[in-house]
Amino acid sequence: MTGVHSHPIASVTASSAEHTRRQIAARLLPFVFLLYITNYLDRTSVAYAAIGMARDLRFDDRVFGLGIGIFFLSYVALQIPGAILAVRWSARGMICATMIVSGSLTALTAVAHTPAQLYLARFLLGAAEAGFFPSVIIYLSRWFIHEDRAKATSNFMAAIPVSLVIGSPVAGWILGHNWFATEGWRWLFFVEGIPAIMLGGLAFIFLTDRPSQARWLSAGQRRWISQKLEQQKPESPLPRGIGHALRSGTVLLLSSAAFLQYFIGYSVIFWLPTILKTKCGLLDMQVGLLGAVPYVVALFAMLLNGWHSDKHCERRWHAAVPLFIGAAGFLCLITLPSSIVVTVLLLSVICVPMAFLPVFWAIPTEILTDSQATVAVGTINALASLAGFAGPYAFGHLTAETGSFAAGFMVLLFCAIAAGILIVLTPTTQSRVTTSVTSR
Repeated sequence: MTGVHSHPIASVTASSAEHTRRQIAARLLPFVFLLYITNYLDRTSVAYAAIGMARDLRFDDRVFGLGIGIFFLSYVALQIPGAILAVRWSARGMICATMIVSGSLTALTAVAHTPAQLYLARFLLGAAEAGFFPSVIIYLSRWFIHEDRAKATSNFMAAIPVSLVIGSPVAGWILGHNWFATEGWRWLFFVEGIPAIMLGGLAFIFLTDRPSQARWLSAGQRRWISQKLEQQKPESPLPRGIGHALRSGTVLLLSSAAFLQYFIGYSVIFWLPTILKTKCGLLDMQVGLLGAVPYVVALFAMLLNGWHSDKHCERRWHAAVPLFIGAAGFLCLITLPSSIVVTVLLLSVICVPMAFLPVFWAIPTEILTDSQATVAVGTINALASLAGFAGPYAFGHLTAETGSFAAGFMVLLFCAIAAGILIVLTPTTQSRVTTSVTSR
C-alpha cells in the first residue's frame, strides 16, 4: 500500500516539480509584488503631499515629522498580533483586510485640515498596515519551499524602490493639479488610496490560502507541493521567545544596525521631496520626475548588491559598503554647493544604503539556528521599525530648529558609519553560511 500511494507523488517530483515551482511563482509573485507597491504608496504618499500641505495648511516641519513618525508607533505595536491572526485565521484574509482598510484610511486623509487630524489618520493607517508585511511573509512560507523562499522574499521586497520610482512622478503630477476647487495633495491621498481598496478585494478572489485549495494546480501538483512543505517544517514548531532573543548579543547587534539603517532610510524617503524642492526651487511636477531618479539608482544597487553577495558568498561587507557610500553622500550634501544636477546625484548616493536590505536579511538565518532565526527576524524587524518614528521626526525637528538640512544630514552620516561598523563586527558561523549557499 505504501508503494502505491508514494508512486504518484514520486512521479510528480521527477517529471514536473520544476514546472510546479515556476507555476506557483508566476501565479503569486507578480500579484503580491503589485500589492506591496500599492501598500507602500499608501504609506509614503504623505512625503509628497507634505509639499502642498505646507503651502495650503501652513504645517511646519515639526508637524510633518510627527505626522510621518506616528504611523510607526501603531505599526510596530500591532505587527505581532497581525502575524498571529495571519497564522490562526488566514494569511489571505489578513492581506485583503489590511489592503482595504489602509486604502480607505489613505483616501480619508484627504479631508485632514489640522495637525491633530493628520496625526490621527497616520496613527490609524499604521495600525491598519501592521499586519500586511508579516501576513505576506507567512503566506509565502506556505507556498514556497526553502530553495525558493529567499528569492521570493527578495522579489517581494524589490517593490519598495519600484513603488517609489512609480509613485514619485505620479505624485508630482497629481500635486500640480487642482480639480473641482480641491487641492492636488487632497487628490493625491484619494487617488493613491483607491487602488489598495480595489486590489484588496481582488486579492480575496485571486489568492489561495494553501496549495491544497488551489484549483489552478493539478491534483498531483497539489500533493507534491503540500508534501514538500510538510517535510520542510521545522522540527521544533515553538522556537525560543522574544525574551531570549533580547538577551542575545548577536540579535541586539543586528537590531542596532537595522535600526540605524531604517533611521536613515525612512528619513530619506519621507523628506527627499521636501529636500529637492527646497534646495532646487523646482515645480511640484519637476520634483516628482527628478525625485524618481534616486530610487532607480537604489533599485539597481539593491539587485546588483544582492547578486554579487550571493556570487561571492559574503554578507557583512556587502551590507556595510552601501552604508559607507551613503555616509559619503551625506558629507557631500553638507559641504558641496547646491545645484539641480549635484543635488539629484547626491540624493541618489544617499539612497544606495537601500542595497543593505536583501543582504542584511540573509544574515540572521545563516548565523542562527532555524528556531532562533524565526524569532530573531521578528524581533529585529520590530525594534528596527521604531526608527520609522524616530528618524523622520528627528530630521524634521532639527530642520525646523536650525532652518537647514545640514544638522539632519550630519546625524544620518554618523548613523550610516555606525551601522556599517556594527555589521562588520557581526559574528560569523562559516559552516552555516557554506551550508546555506551550497543548498541553493
